[in-house]
Amino acid sequence: MKHPVVPALLHWQSHRLIPTVALFFVAFYNIAFFRSMLAVYPLTLSNIVFIVSVALLAFALITLLLTLVSSRYTLKPILMLLLPVSALASYFMDSYNVVIDAGMIENIFSTNLSESMDLFSLKLVLYFVVLGILPALYIYKVHIDYGSLKTQFFEKGKLVAVALALIIAQFAIFSKTDSSFFREHKIVRYYSNPVSYVHATIRYFNEKYSSHDTRLAVVGTDANIPAADGHRELVILVVGETARADRFSLNGYSKKTNPLLEQEQVISYSNVMSCGTATAVSVPCMFSKFTRDDYTDKHATDTENLLDVLHHAGVNILWRDNNSDSKHVAERIAYEDYKSTAKNTICDEECRDEGMLIGLQDYINQQKSGDIFIVLHSMGNHGPAYYKRYPAAFEKFTPACHSNELQACSNEEINNAYDNAILYTDYFLSKVIALLKQNDQRFETAMLYMSDHGESLGENNLYLHGLPYAFAPNTQKHVGAILWLGKQFAEDGLTANVLQKSASAAYSHDNLFHTVLGLMEIETATYSKELDILTEYRREETPAQQTQLTKANPEFIKN
Repeated sequence: MKHPVVPALLHWQSHRLIPTVALFFVAFYNIAFFRSMLAVYPLTLSNIVFIVSVALLAFALITLLLTLVSSRYTLKPILMLLLPVSALASYFMDSYNVVIDAGMIENIFSTNLSESMDLFSLKLVLYFVVLGILPALYIYKVHIDYGSLKTQFFEKGKLVAVALALIIAQFAIFSKTDSSFFREHKIVRYYSNPVSYVHATIRYFNEKYSSHDTRLAVVGTDANIPAADGHRELVILVVGETARADRFSLNGYSKKTNPLLEQEQVISYSNVMSCGTATAVSVPCMFSKFTRDDYTDKHATDTENLLDVLHHAGVNILWRDNNSDSKHVAERIAYEDYKSTAKNTICDEECRDEGMLIGLQDYINQQKSGDIFIVLHSMGNHGPAYYKRYPAAFEKFTPACHSNELQACSNEEINNAYDNAILYTDYFLSKVIALLKQNDQRFETAMLYMSDHGESLGENNLYLHGLPYAFAPNTQKHVGAILWLGKQFAEDGLTANVLQKSASAAYSHDNLFHTVLGLMEIETATYSKELDILTEYRREETPAQQTQLTKANPEFIKN
């Protein structure tokens, strides 16, 4: 005998299913949203009324949107997609306080399998299965009665009318509070699930694939190395990952995270701000001619970058990557992947940044003429599995978190694991400097290190990175930046003692493009002296001095 309740549970009229699902979204997928609201509006009698009104607003908005896109052909597929995706979004917002904006959507599409696995956890699986897969399977099983076209039109009209009435009533009754809420606490809106990430996804694809001129805008085709420049340059740019400036002992951090670099004549620029709060934004922006205010993803995609300018000038360029990829920056120059043992022979739990130095001297020796510019894109402090970012020998600060579920670790354990990864970066950079010192007689050598963005480590209950720039704390934007110069650069007046004078000045990723062009001594109308960190300290040599230098050092002749 069949139980009469089962068929009833599997049978829905569309105009009743939609508000039920909307209520389900509000109740189970918006914990981070209401947690953020409670941080702004504590539980008092007057605030409770407003919070309930916002919950009704969210319910009405989701109901309205689902109603507008629903039909007998679309409702099931849309719900079966939204439920699992919303479950994943809920996990990351609940666990790390991250928000899903257009920048985060870009990060998701640019993340590789290895990075994704670092985020894998039992808790994530439970969210995905319980809040995603099971509800989606239920939607798949239910029979939805849509009625006739006339009935559909009538019922959808009623749903739209009721939803709009709730929205209008909320704004009418709480107009003063709403005005303050939406203007002063915009970050809270980013936690609304699924409305926020759906809007962000539409915005991302609109910006990414909107019609535009597919021709690549050339930059710096006039770039050249002046004939008077008698030296060959060898510059290594290390692109750091997730390294906060305040975790470098070079900048005054109490833990000795830079014991090796402190023995070198380095300049640590302690006040550098990033272009973005995620790799997918910051790395292309660092290499673009655009400042952060002018930068867009379309600009980066449609315009040549720093590496192209160097190529126009005849520089030998190599990009080695131990991170996910170059984010399209290195598409037109020599690129080598060091994420696997095929090239990187220094691998244990994962391939180490130090492995990018293997065979690099051979590459340098093979370039018989011209300047050399090498980019090393490091894995650095990529989270949340900070403990994977360094070999066991570098676990100096203990106890350290050995989990990618940061909520399972204490603040001390999280910070220790993060600081150990900085300690390994210190070692890696010291090895880069050692390599450059071997070439100091033949080249003007320099190493410039600059991280792509910072990281939240639990401050204000925030973790990881990727918050919208306007709302992101400085911990996600204040990045490590270090310069080391070989002895040949001293002839241009660029000594560590002199440069220390500006080490605490305010700089940003905007300065990288022009500082590298200055280091490489490349002339181009694209170069801006005002944005070159080293301009005011560089001593220009007269043609007579250059002639004398060339006669005395014929091996420095570039070609």
